[in-house]
Amino acid sequence: CLRASPARCGSLYFPAMALNERASVTGITGENFTATYLIGRGYQILDRNWRIKEGELDLVALSPDKEIVFVEVKTRSSAAYGDPLESISATKLHRIQRLALAWLAMHQRLGWPYRIDVAGILLGRSGEITLDYRIGIS
Repeated sequence: CLRASPARCGSLYFPAMALNERASVTGITGENFTATYLIGRGYQILDRNWRIKEGELDLVALSPDKEIVFVEVKTRSSAAYGDPLESISATKLHRIQRLALAWLAMHQRLGWPYRIDVAGILLGRSGEITLDYRIGIS
């Protein structure tokens, strides 16, 4: 787990707002924090919120080992409804796998090594952010 204040979140990204603006801001905060975490570990962000009709990939990054990493970010403002990572089902992972293959095909990178990671973000009431990052979930 990683804890830090929102002020340490580096470069920020704000796409168009979702229907539920609070949920959108929560999601953006988690994605920004995760992107900053990865950049701090030598990753390069290749894509954010990549979308096709079948769904969306939150983050696509290139690891220091030149592996493409697809990151599903789940952010919650409270643990009242459970851990953020509990919401990532086998069905959702299968969808992410299909989206990852579509991204690789559309970017002429089929055959490159890749993996799927997940990031669970919990936003505390006093501004702290907790990150639970899992590598190679599939």
